[in-house]
Amino acid sequence: MMATDGVILEDILKEKNEYIKVHGKSLLRNDALYKYILETTVYPREHECLREIRLATEQHPWALMAASPDEVQLLQMLLKVMNAKTAIEVGVFTGYSLLATALALPDDGKVIAIDPVREFYDIGLPSIEKAGMTHKIDFRENTALPVLDQLLSEEKNEGSFDFIFVDADKENYINYHERSIKLVRVGGIIAYDNTLWSGSVAALPDDPLPQIDRMYAECTKKFNSAMVADKRIEVSQLSIADGVTLCRRVA
Repeated sequence: MMATDGVILEDILKEKNEYIKVHGKSLLRNDALYKYILETTVYPREHECLREIRLATEQHPWALMAASPDEVQLLQMLLKVMNAKTAIEVGVFTGYSLLATALALPDDGKVIAIDPVREFYDIGLPSIEKAGMTHKIDFRENTALPVLDQLLSEEKNEGSFDFIFVDADKENYINYHERSIKLVRVGGIIAYDNTLWSGSVAALPDDPLPQIDRMYAECTKKFNSAMVADKRIEVSQLSIADGVTLCRRVA
């Protein structure tokens, strides 16, 4: 749930952090089952340096902004199945999902990583260096839209990326999508994080819900509807983590 454009709202972070302390970062309401998934399938296969970043990130007051380990495992496998070589990550935070992407790419693969806060990325950088992955990463310290527009200004970049992961400010998801659909190749995948917003997208009008969550739920629902209506993509929404939407460009 990284924010690259706009202001990170303190009340969202505090509220979400408290929720995650109780329930974990999953839509599963059975905490024991989620723990079983992590401890049985995810953590035993987690790269040592990924584990280092995950544990370091858990100590950060904004730890909720990191992608969940089960989600990252899924995306890493998807990259390998696709034989992806070029990627973009919009919203980096401490670099947990970024390192997973770099590890999944071939030795000559490249991922452009965009985030306006270098100090967050520096938390995970020692582990990225330890994993020997820095040569694959092109970190751009900036808000995302100018970087994406700059990439599009060079004709060679259009349709040249295999995979794009967006985990940034939700109000700009539509704007990120319009750039990403031009940057990803036909057959390539764009993945969007937090597209179920803790389940609040299904809340009824009279359900008790903090105003800030209701606002972001409405923003997320508009994005989800736009993806279904977009004929340029095939779409699949997964109930893993906080909701992940996969878009495969077809036109």
